[in-house]
Amino acid sequence: MGEMVSYRRDGATSKGYLAIPPDGAASPAVIVIQERWGLVPHITTVADRFAEAGFVALAPDLYHGAATADAEEAKRLMLALRMDDAAAEIAAAADHLAERTEVTGRIGCVGFCAGGSLALWSATISDRIVVTAGFYPMLPWEKMRPEWGDYAGKAAVIHCAEADGASTADGVQTARRAIEAAGGACVVHDYPGTAHSFFDDDRPDVYDQRAAASAWARTLELFRARLS
Repeated sequence: MGEMVSYRRDGATSKGYLAIPPDGAASPAVIVIQERWGLVPHITTVADRFAEAGFVALAPDLYHGAATADAEEAKRLMLALRMDDAAAEIAAAADHLAERTEVTGRIGCVGFCAGGSLALWSATISDRIVVTAGFYPMLPWEKMRPEWGDYAGKAAVIHCAEADGASTADGVQTARRAIEAAGGACVVHDYPGTAHSFFDDDRPDVYDQRAAASAWARTLELFRARLS
C-alpha cells in the first residue's frame, strides 16, 4: 500500500515509509516509530494498518537503510543511534506530513520499545504532535531530556508489558506523572502475562493476539478522538 518517500531535515534528506488511506480523503496523520530492529516489515505493516484505519502514516527510517533480525546487531544499531538526531528526524517527519495535501494538519505519534519512548518524547519536540502512544517503552529518559511541560493540552497512552514491570516501571511512572503535571492527559494500560514486544506479530515467541488487539483498539480510539 505504501512507498518510500524523502523529506528535508536541517538541510539534509531523510527517508521514510508513507502509507495513505485508500479513499484519498484528507486525513489526520500518524508517525510510526520503529523498534530496535529498524524499518522492518512489521513497522511498515503497522503504517499500512493506520492507513486502512483512515490515517496518513509515515514511518521514518531512523537507521538510514539498516535493518536486522539479529538481536546483537539490533542492539548495536540502537546504541549507535543519537537521540537528538532521532528527535530531529521525527520533528521533520511531522513538518513533512503537515505540508502534504492529504493531511488535515493534526498529527499523532506511535512507537514500540525504544520507539515507544521516542514516541512519548515526540510531543515535547514538535508542536504539531498532539497525541502519542508508547508500546512497552524502554529507553531511560536521561538520554532524551524531554521538556515534559510541552505536553500541556496533549495526550498519551502507554501500553505496558508484564515482563517489563508493567505500569509500575520507573520510566512509565516518570512519564505519566510528568505529562499529567504539565496539564496533559496520560492513560496507562497493563497487559497481564505479556512479554516485551507483545504487539509484534512477526515474532510468534512473544506475540499476544488478545493483548495486541486490545492495545490497537485503544490507540485508535484515542487518536480518533484527538486528531479528528
